[in-house]
Amino acid sequence: MLQAYVEHVAERAALGIPPLPLTAKQTADVIELLKSAPEKEEGFLLDLLTNRVPPGVDDAAKVKASFLAAVAHGDITVPALPRAKATELLGTMVGGYNVKPLIDLLDDAETAPVAAEALKKTLLMFDFFHDVAEKAKANNAFAKEVMQSWADAEWFTTREDVPQKITVSVFKVPGETNTDDLSPAPDARSRPDIPLHALAMLKNTRAGAAFVPEEDGKRGPIKFIEELKAKGHQVAYVGDVVGTGSSRKSATNSVIWATGQTSRSCRTSASAASPSAARSPPSSSTRRKTRARCRSKSTSPCWRWAT
Repeated sequence: MLQAYVEHVAERAALGIPPLPLTAKQTADVIELLKSAPEKEEGFLLDLLTNRVPPGVDDAAKVKASFLAAVAHGDITVPALPRAKATELLGTMVGGYNVKPLIDLLDDAETAPVAAEALKKTLLMFDFFHDVAEKAKANNAFAKEVMQSWADAEWFTTREDVPQKITVSVFKVPGETNTDDLSPAPDARSRPDIPLHALAMLKNTRAGAAFVPEEDGKRGPIKFIEELKAKGHQVAYVGDVVGTGSSRKSATNSVIWATGQTSRSCRTSASAASPSAARSPPSSSTRRKTRARCRSKSTSPCWRWAT
């Protein structure tokens, strides 16, 4: 399994994209190897378990969470994975199968501090919120810490401040862009694989564009976008008109993946002039409409008038 996955990693690297995450079966295989791995292989296997399994409620995540919970509770012993480390890894899984084990670990003196720190930053609690509240009422000190942290919104206040000034490199796409330009229908089979699907974004030659596809009709201007990112600034996708279609989410995924940023693309009527050219300030009604449109898609700033 490991040899096959290493070959898969190499194949994807040749395309310039990361490997697919581990499946549930592959995750189970990695866990079995990790239980008795030679010391020289422990780091590689731990990296696979840590970074190559999707979080949340994927089948592979369920396998991972069950294993980490067993280690954290002391039900099984793995030399390469102390109980506190297993608890820490549980805390990186966003929500879903990891939540109940983390709450239970609040009662264990060895793991409670780590579990509490993880829960403070876990938002997808749903009804498990009440389990933490009940522990807090029963005078569990770590559950009280978690409740107070949520009340203080530390999950938000501990994040980096939004910069007062953001410099961007503008990826300007002339003419109308619709979702078939960003998520071509002939490539629909690859939509679940976002990095692979994004290679087809803008794969057809466009008149007046400052970029050309790397393979017309097959692969978009990936290297051009990478060169923009290499300037060290955030990349803002700007189109004259961005239309709609039946695969909007896939189109947005392609833009997000290719630019490496939260979605910042908005409809704009900016001309194809230099990105540093002066822009006429928009009317108040236009600003309101633009803000409303962008907020409906993302909580990120909207780069409608970027320089």
